[in-house]
Amino acid sequence: MKPSTTLFYRLEDQGVDVEPPPIGLQLEFQTLFTPEALQFLHDLCSTFQPEVDRILKLRVLKKVQLDLTGELPDFRADTAHIRNNPTWRVSPVPQRLRCRHVDIGDLAPCDTQCLIQGLRSKAQGLQVDFDDGNCPTYHNQIKGIYNVYQAVHNLFHDAPPISQAPVLMLRPRAWNMVEHNMMVNGRQVPGPLFDFGLLMFHNAKLLLENQSGPFFYLSKVESHLEAKLWNQIFLWTEGKLGLPVGSVKATVLIECVLASFEMEEILYELREHSAGLNCGIWDYSASFVNKLGHRAEFLLPDRSKYVNMEKRFLRSYMDLLVQTCHRRGALATGGMAALLLPGDRQSDLYKTVVTTVTRLKLLEIQAGVDGFMVYDLDLIEPMQNLFRAYSQGENQLQQLRDDITVTPEDLLTMPAGGVTLYGLRYNIAVGVLFINAWLSGRGHFFYKGQVEDSATAEISRSQVWQWIRHQVKLEDDGRSVTRWLVRSLTQGLMVDLRAASCQTQRDEERLTTAMSIFLEVVQKSDFPEFLTTYLYLDHTFLSSQSTHEVREVERSCMARL
Repeated sequence: MKPSTTLFYRLEDQGVDVEPPPIGLQLEFQTLFTPEALQFLHDLCSTFQPEVDRILKLRVLKKVQLDLTGELPDFRADTAHIRNNPTWRVSPVPQRLRCRHVDIGDLAPCDTQCLIQGLRSKAQGLQVDFDDGNCPTYHNQIKGIYNVYQAVHNLFHDAPPISQAPVLMLRPRAWNMVEHNMMVNGRQVPGPLFDFGLLMFHNAKLLLENQSGPFFYLSKVESHLEAKLWNQIFLWTEGKLGLPVGSVKATVLIECVLASFEMEEILYELREHSAGLNCGIWDYSASFVNKLGHRAEFLLPDRSKYVNMEKRFLRSYMDLLVQTCHRRGALATGGMAALLLPGDRQSDLYKTVVTTVTRLKLLEIQAGVDGFMVYDLDLIEPMQNLFRAYSQGENQLQQLRDDITVTPEDLLTMPAGGVTLYGLRYNIAVGVLFINAWLSGRGHFFYKGQVEDSATAEISRSQVWQWIRHQVKLEDDGRSVTRWLVRSLTQGLMVDLRAASCQTQRDEERLTTAMSIFLEVVQKSDFPEFLTTYLYLDHTFLSSQSTHEVREVERSCMARL
């Protein structure tokens, strides 16, 4: 793609180089990439790139240490003074964050209509997701950031003012992602700094004036040192933009088993900027395979049958998170209900879905969580009613959970169980369909009555990789899970997957490519740390972005006809 001399800015004398705008997004690009915004991004990335490099190297070092020593994760001795000091608390959150009962999750902001529907909903907040529920093409990032700009500046005529809408919980990409389309000092910039920088530069002051932010979700934080880095970024940004210290508030998603042993330290590092911690199920479960999956004692059984929040390792993780947050005055939130309600409210299936979601979310409320997420907007009201029925007030900070003691053994004990043919086929289907969605420029999709995103794709491909690695036997017929069996099942599934997701020859070719990539990933000798990183750096994805942009323009033109 040749550089444009009229449609984008470059600060060549300061080492800033940005690709021209995606097709059809010239206005959005010119609004966001002003010379002042580029200078801000340059300063942000130049200041923190060395620390980003350092924390990524420390991740590698930690993994190598675990592999070489055979040690298990544990609470750190060198930070015991933080855990043992009962006096410190996080700063109080603003009024609009005190009630977090029901947020909408997996909301990809590049989908303008979905964002507007979220803004018009009765949810407490929107997880505006530039990470898991979003595919970070250049088009999607610019469109999504611009849509946030429109929402904050009250430019959507059919949405309420930002001060009256659900709060925006902005979720930048995690540290494993770079932004291919911008370079500072000869290097592609960290994806989270690109997202965070543009969102803050254009929206922070107005959000603060409206008592509506700036609020963030921080994903895939693996240690308190990473939380410390984010805190330094917040302080630097507040200083640059002339905001009071503590204006930024962030909820950290505890998605890694290593982070579960440093939750107090993470809160401590972010104590001026903390909006609490969040616990989920699938990214967290997948992290066991990532960090410890080559060890037989950490073999994770079939998630469709044996893994849920009632199991010891997940229940202990949720209990410890709630206890940790509430003893420090921080909010504790749970994961997302992925089930979708059918259209017929009188159907048995509708009642079954409501009953299932209610049972699972009541478990979280009774554990003391202050809120959780749903994907289906029709679940907002029943889940808010559930909170009102089983809790008191805006939050449950008074539930200190002094009744529990969580040990390392509690956090590291895998549930009993085996592997079913259904579970293997389901994991294969989710993995292939997610890669197919990703190559289409989408970060989530619908399958068998629920939304699937990168979290479920991570656990799906992680389990298949681990089952091949340990040659586990199927409960159904005693066959070993080998790469040959996985290949055969994958090819057998393709007939049904084509019928469900392919309308054109291009669709079929993309699905075949997705199948090939999935089989490549699950047969790797060394476990690829993040599926999204693997895909994001792949030539197939990079070359598909321009095709995706052309289709977006075609779709927009069709919509106007």
